[in-house]
Amino acid sequence: MPEQNRTLTLNVVTPSGGLEVARDDVDMVVAPGIEGDVGFLPGHLPFMTRLRTGVLRFYVGDDLHIMAVSEGYLEVTPTKVIVLAEAAEMPEDIDVQRALEAKRRAEAILASGNYSQADLNRATASLRRALLRLKIASQSRDDEKSTTKK
Repeated sequence: MPEQNRTLTLNVVTPSGGLEVARDDVDMVVAPGIEGDVGFLPGHLPFMTRLRTGVLRFYVGDDLHIMAVSEGYLEVTPTKVIVLAEAAEMPEDIDVQRALEAKRRAEAILASGNYSQADLNRATASLRRALLRLKIASQSRDDEKSTTKK
């Protein structure tokens, strides 16, 4: 029986190429699947699913790393997890002011009541992305504060 890899390679790719993460030392990946969060360890059977906007978590040893991902696809092999997302951002790359502005714009559209179905879909998706980005940025700041207090 062949020896099982002890880690996974994680590749995160966006259409714009704005974020490309390639790590070959990931112990576990937890992704926001379309039907709920799904987790993967080295040696997982091949698997493919759609992603929803949410938090992608990956572990290197006991260290948890997070990033915001927007809709896409995920493919898993026994040695690799490939994430193809519309957008992906590490907490330190999130522009909080831009996320707040996007949230305000989306909320204004939704509050107006004067929108087409397409506008409703876009505003809802934009609001979901903005709230996720703000959550990720806030968690990152909270983690930094607790680390500096130790």
